[in-house]
Amino acid sequence: MTDQIPTDDLPFPHRHLLGTQNLSRDDIQRILDLSEGYVDHNRQRGNRRLDLAGRTQINLFFENSTRTLTSFELAGKRLGADVINMNTEVSSTKKGETLIDTAMTLNAMHPDILVVRHPASGAVALLSQKVDCAVVNAGDGKHEHPTQALLDALTIRRRLHRLEGLKIAICGDVAHSRVARSNIHLLNTMGARVRVIAPPTLLPTGIAQLGVETYTDMRAGLEDVDVVMMLRLQRERMTGSFLPSVREYYHFYGLDHEKLAFAKDDALIMHPGPMNRGVEIDTDVADDIHRSVIREQVEMGVAVRMAVLELLTPKYGNGAPV
Repeated sequence: MTDQIPTDDLPFPHRHLLGTQNLSRDDIQRILDLSEGYVDHNRQRGNRRLDLAGRTQINLFFENSTRTLTSFELAGKRLGADVINMNTEVSSTKKGETLIDTAMTLNAMHPDILVVRHPASGAVALLSQKVDCAVVNAGDGKHEHPTQALLDALTIRRRLHRLEGLKIAICGDVAHSRVARSNIHLLNTMGARVRVIAPPTLLPTGIAQLGVETYTDMRAGLEDVDVVMMLRLQRERMTGSFLPSVREYYHFYGLDHEKLAFAKDDALIMHPGPMNRGVEIDTDVADDIHRSVIREQVEMGVAVRMAVLELLTPKYGNGAPV
């Protein structure tokens, strides 16, 4: 099976994957191309490889996760790595150990790659400066979630065969979304036209400086778009009153067939999950077998994370952090 996965001997120019902002078009293209081979590979029986045999991957998640944690665990195991999931609920961090002390402790164990999720923006970058191994950002606060953006891009490219020139609307809680930020950076780099649609209270300050078109009306924002990417309402990150009510939010910003009619007839429907049905998206829209690619996003996540893990293992990564 090894010769079926496209790869090369050139080192990946980044030691860590901390975000998408500093990834070049070539970097993104390389990750997506490698991921393509893993999509087909994962659909076959006996899909375990030995690329990372003898390597140790530690998944260090300070926030609860189902999709991302499971996806990274599967990705590592399918590449033959020894994968350890650290339960921070019972770790020394609950006893007062600082993030830096945790990093130094793990570094002394000589892992090859750390996959980290943390509720504080910038925490993963800080940790990456204290360890000798490669670090992957699995989501840090409201900052970035690079592998989510990469799997979204792969999903779109496989369905629409390109990213450049597409009109893509990112809708909902943009202010608190690391997924939105990573997607904006990546999609702009790849030549897509990005729109964000949200109530004024859920648009971050300075959003226009990120090179996006901004809308507060769902129907106007969805006009003639190729992809509709819904976001979860992240109420756990909201400190204050951002919405009059969930019911009113759904009325104006929840994706239903009436609002979707303003997009192109074949526009793709996406959501990073977990979905709040009847809040961000109508059940019939989410389950539309012709247009919804939400389940495909989950499948693409394993392939993308396999590609990232392979590229960042010591035999590749000797460059600057991203």
